[in-house]
Amino acid sequence: MVTMASKLTFGTTTVDWQERINVERMRQQRAEKARKVMKKHGIATLLVSSPPDVRYLTGCVGASWEPQLFYTLFFGEQDPIMYHHAGDYQQQPDQAPWIKHHRCARSWLGGGIGHEGSRDEAKLFATEIVEELRQRGLVKEKLGILGFDAYAQEALTEAGIKLVDAVPIMSEAKSTKLIDEINCLKTVAAICEAGWWRIWEKLRPGMRDSELLRIAVDALLEAGAESLKVENTPLSGPMSFERAAGVKGLNRIIQTGDLIYMPLCHVCYLGYASCTYRTLIAGRKPNDKEKDWYKELLERVDRIIEAIKPGATTADVAKHMAPASKWGYKDEVEILTVEIGHGIGIGGYNAPAINRQFSLKHPQKIETGMCIAIEALEGEHRYGGVRLEDMVVVTDRGAEIIDHMPRDQIWPPNYGF
Repeated sequence: MVTMASKLTFGTTTVDWQERINVERMRQQRAEKARKVMKKHGIATLLVSSPPDVRYLTGCVGASWEPQLFYTLFFGEQDPIMYHHAGDYQQQPDQAPWIKHHRCARSWLGGGIGHEGSRDEAKLFATEIVEELRQRGLVKEKLGILGFDAYAQEALTEAGIKLVDAVPIMSEAKSTKLIDEINCLKTVAAICEAGWWRIWEKLRPGMRDSELLRIAVDALLEAGAESLKVENTPLSGPMSFERAAGVKGLNRIIQTGDLIYMPLCHVCYLGYASCTYRTLIAGRKPNDKEKDWYKELLERVDRIIEAIKPGATTADVAKHMAPASKWGYKDEVEILTVEIGHGIGIGGYNAPAINRQFSLKHPQKIETGMCIAIEALEGEHRYGGVRLEDMVVVTDRGAEIIDHMPRDQIWPPNYGF
């Protein structure tokens, strides 16, 4: 039987009489975790530009509409350097006083300034990085790099820097969560609950799926979401199976009896992102076929969650997932990100990843403190489908569900059924 996690005793405001999410502690402990992993792998310095990873390491955010508008040089034993985009470079020093070294970032706008211009700017970028490393006696050490393009990597290599991939380091650091990170995810789960209830209250045949999206966005922002992805389009009726993640802006008119699910994914609080689904139905109660689909779905998700415990592996968990052949598919790649478990945390997907495609051959260890989303679906092509995704935290006792929106049924609208 699945277990629900404890609810938070506090809200999103700041008070002096109660311990809540302690952002200073969270910043410090995240940096300490990263440094511990760096030391384990013999990496003295990281150069990171992916926004979630920069935030994890430094607590800083910045412009991200073009590559490398902000980045950090993060040291294993010294204070990090934060490189800001123009404007932020002037604004941030007194707003982020925990960062002692601020610089202006260099970007060639994803190559938009032309090939030669990009190469020249990348050389200036590399010269600046090398000088900071030289001053700290780290020029000959390996530099872990994450999120930089070929121009940057080529310029650094030509300058004599030995580059290594920092993705495994950051993945390992972020795989287990601190108490404040878990509470951020519990907060974002509560925010998503506000979105679900508003959708449930407003759903009516005759409205368009784009209206549901607007209703959800308003509710999520009112509840305290820091940011969200507005392309999380609800999928309804014949478009609700198979899950069409790339479909945007159908503007479909919802009809009586349509099965509907909407991904409340990448709803963020302090950078920590949700990933959760519930299924609704428009204008009537579900029929026996739809109930049977959902019963099978719920039972499978429960078995998967019950298999998640410290000491188990992702292979142990993946055995409870449905194979692609269940739906007549030829390859597990056809259900990638559909029948899956994946770590959640800052920025979205974290380690571990759980599915039959990877996990049976390349198992990862389940550890206390991991936060994982489990998602699956059932349905019939061009009839529709049902979907469920829960977010869980791994405790010493096993996995506990942190999204408290009821999950035991397809939700008909509030028509007095």
